[in-house]
Amino acid sequence: MEEKYCLECGEKVVGRSDKKFCNDQCRNAYNNKLEVGNKSLVRNINNALKKNYKILCELNTTGKTKVHKNTMDEKGFNFNLYTNIYQTKTGNQYYYCYDEGYLLLEGDYVLLVKK
Repeated sequence: MEEKYCLECGEKVVGRSDKKFCNDQCRNAYNNKLEVGNKSLVRNINNALKKNYKILCELNTTGKTKVHKNTMDEKGFNFNLYTNIYQTKTGNQYYYCYDEGYLLLEGDYVLLVKK
């Protein structure tokens, strides 16, 4: 019978012939490392969307508020991330982060709205 070694730490594996890890900790560590690469992009985007949402909620306390774009920039708002776009019949595009949205106005102003 051929000797097997743990995929995580390299220790000798004792037990069943199809066993790949020496213990549960090594198995968990190995699988967690695999998942980090796959989910880090999604996690980073979700965190940025949550930050955008928090900023919109903080600035839009009345349901419809006009603010200067610099105010949002200073708080770290990312205008490239949103969950959907709503286009009106007149051609205006509202960008939404979940149920909080905004419309870019002339003069570097932004109209914040709640769906």
